[in-house]
Parts: sequence; C-alpha cells; structure tokens
Amino acid sequence: MTVTVRDLRPGVRADAEGFSRVRRLALPFMLSTPESVLHDLTRSHPDAHFRQLVAEEDGEIIGTAQVGLAHDSPEPGQGSANVYVRPDRLRRGAGSLLLRAAEERLAGLGARKVHSWVLDAPDNRAFAERHGYRVGRSAHFLRLDLAHGDLPPLQDPPPGVELRTGADFADDPRPLFALDAETTSDEPSDIGTEFTDYGAWLEQTWKHPLLDLGLTTVAVVDGLPAAFTAAYTDGSARYGTAMTGTARAHRGRGLAKLAKNASLHRARAAGCTEAFTGNDTGNGPMLAINKWFGYEVCATEVRYVRELG
Repeated sequence: MTVTVRDLRPGVRADAEGFSRVRRLALPFMLSTPESVLHDLTRSHPDAHFRQLVAEEDGEIIGTAQVGLAHDSPEPGQGSANVYVRPDRLRRGAGSLLLRAAEERLAGLGARKVHSWVLDAPDNRAFAERHGYRVGRSAHFLRLDLAHGDLPPLQDPPPGVELRTGADFADDPRPLFALDAETTSDEPSDIGTEFTDYGAWLEQTWKHPLLDLGLTTVAVVDGLPAAFTAAYTDGSARYGTAMTGTARAHRGRGLAKLAKNASLHRARAAGCTEAFTGNDTGNGPMLAINKWFGYEVCATEVRYVRELG
C-alpha cells in the first residue's frame, strides 16, 4: 500500500481524531485530544507558520508531524519538526516522508536549523542520524501513580504566602503571563524563548482546551504570583503538568513544591489516577522536586538538530 503525506484538514474531525490517536500511541505519557490538536493548529502565532502533517495509508492516519518556526526566539531561523509514527505501523516509510516534507516546508520559510525530538531508542536515534541530524540535549518523561502512590502530606503556606487556583485569575491573567514568561525564559533549552505578546499567550496558553484552571495552582506573595504549576487534564483521569516555575526573587523557598503538592492532592481528589510531567535532564532542581513527589522516569527523548542549506 502507498503512504502519502498531506496537511491536516482543520474542518475534518476525523483528521484531528487520527492525529491525536497517533500521538497517544507513540507518546502515551503526553496528553492529547482532538480539541487540543485543533487548538494548536488554529491558535498558533502567524509568525510560527505552524502546520500539522499526516501520513496516510489506505485512508488511515499512521504518522504525524508538527512543523513550525520558533518565532519567539531571539535567534532567527530556528525551525522544529517533530515526527511520530504509530508503533504498529513502522517501517512503511511514513517517518521519512513526513520528515522530508517538513524540512522542505521549513527551508521555504528560511529556517537555518531544524530541531527534532526523538525517543531515546536505538531505531529512533539511528533514523535521526541517518537523515543527517546530530544529537543534542535530552529530556525525561516522568509518571506518578496517583491512584496507589503516596503523596507528601499537604503543608500550610508559610506566613505571607497564599495558595490560589488559576480560576482566581480568570478576570485578569496578566500577572500569570508575566510569571510564565520569566520562568520559561530560564528553562534549559536549545532554543531560547522570549514571551512578549500577551495576546498570543492568551490565545495559545490561557485558552488551551487541556488547561485545567481549577487544578492549576499559584503561590501568591504580596498580591503577586510568585510560583505556579499549570495543570492539564484530558477527561480520562490523566493529569499533566504543563509548566512549574518560581519567580527569580522567590526561588529557594519551596514555593513550587507547595503549589505542585496542592495541585496533585486536588487532582487525586478529583479522580485523576495518573500524573505526567517532563524535565530537561539538566534541570536538577525540578528533577529533585519530582523525585520527592514520587515521580519515576518512564521514557526519555533526545533533541536532534540538522543544519539546512
């Protein structure tokens, strides 16, 4: 049978369902729904030129690619192409076709580098290296058994600290935007990020269909967010941490632990049975926090890069 590659059609529900299904099969430790797939496609910043490609065989979507430019990076010309194929549909050429289509699209947009996350397995790494990619940094996926594991006891906030939910900022989320921008810029990454567009953040992050404002937890000091953990849920008893961070002026006080612990306890009370998160392997402080909660590494991804032109 012939494998073909095309753009995801946002008006066709079956495309979003097929894309999400591939993502869940290839990356079971990341939350994905058809709604989140469509949100990523339709709410991305125009300068990102974000596209989703699908590889199709006999009418069935068997592979996906997310392609775009890092428009919010201070270094221009940084592209990304993350390719995933259903584990039971490998060795049909879908990955190579998707990668070639993604690289051609990025080259046409003026990208000078392509960054791609690859699961840390011999076949996957060999695929990347065979296509001219060189190895870069790595990151862990971590899982916590909320149904049967023991969470650290809940702690009262220290004097001067108040715990709130994301829903408490529904009328004015701008203070959370400022905190998210500061903490994201300090995350270890091959591509620097600078959040400056509040409107784009509202559309892409604050209105994301997976974001659970009731479980998102914020530590507030002197009326301003000082630390937070952003929670994702997908309606199937799975909980994910999208981001956890602390403002530079308040680091070392245990506020991120405080916020995340409160969020995890509420998630378990709400019926969530699994919690997932991800950390750069060089992010020692956050890895230590997650180990304290009982998270265990369930998979690792390696970021590969290729020079174009």
